[in-house]
Amino acid sequence: MARRRKGSPVSGWLVLDKPQGMTSTKAVSKVRHLFDAAKAGHAGTLDPLATGVLPIALGEATKTVPFAMEGLKTYRFTVRFGTETDTDDAEGAVVAQSEARPSTEAIEGVLPRFVGEISQVPPRFSALKVDGARAYDLARDKEEFELAPRIVSIERLALVSRPDPDRCVLEAECGKGTYVRALARDLGRALGTCVHVEALRRTRVGAFGEEDAVTLDALESLKESGPKGDGLHIVLKPVEAALGDLPALSVSQPDAARLRQGQPVLLRGRDAPILTGSAYAMSRGMLVALGEVEGGEFKPKRIFNLPG
Repeated sequence: MARRRKGSPVSGWLVLDKPQGMTSTKAVSKVRHLFDAAKAGHAGTLDPLATGVLPIALGEATKTVPFAMEGLKTYRFTVRFGTETDTDDAEGAVVAQSEARPSTEAIEGVLPRFVGEISQVPPRFSALKVDGARAYDLARDKEEFELAPRIVSIERLALVSRPDPDRCVLEAECGKGTYVRALARDLGRALGTCVHVEALRRTRVGAFGEEDAVTLDALESLKESGPKGDGLHIVLKPVEAALGDLPALSVSQPDAARLRQGQPVLLRGRDAPILTGSAYAMSRGMLVALGEVEGGEFKPKRIFNLPG
């Protein structure tokens, strides 16, 4: 049996503008193939019907995925009044209908109820596990099950436009684990009608915004450009791009060598930062390690093997 080729040691973040109709897993696979990357992962699943920002970590950047996923996410979505579906989006079967169409004033009046920490029951068609099985598999098989409500954080929820009586466009800025489809469902019920999400676009994940997003078509074109037939590197962001909320420490080359061996280093000198908690170390513009600062000492937890 032929040994599977491992791929090249490319590392960094790619902000993909995911197209509609593609799963996040398939999108990661396509990007990994284009870059011939040895490792790849993503920061936050997008439903197949959703478009927009899907941050994809390549190589050593996969070690920073948890930090990217902790960042706030921004969504712009179109709610359609009149029907509720079993998936809470346009792909599902209709399970309830209503002739009620709320006024713009009514919509704006109910939005504050959904800002802050709120209790939310996830959609039945979701990747959450119930007794070891995915909820969407149980839902497709018409199994009876319950998903427990959980607390999610909505930082901002605003009405963007009202194109017609059947639709409104909303923008939400929310924390990890929030389901926009469930938010729309509950909003509709609070307005005394039925709704589903007709269109959904994610415009930001933490430090990664749609202004940086690149389409698959653009990546294909870049693949053929450049001196070696590969101009893809110009759209890669550095591994530390996902660590913007953490303090950065500048360390000497000898200290960087110790960190790479898993050894702690003292933060010396008059300019040594006074801090406690998570941080990352840089040396000569290169990410060295993620770790914790305690008692003036930086202890590495994750080491990065990046070319110097």
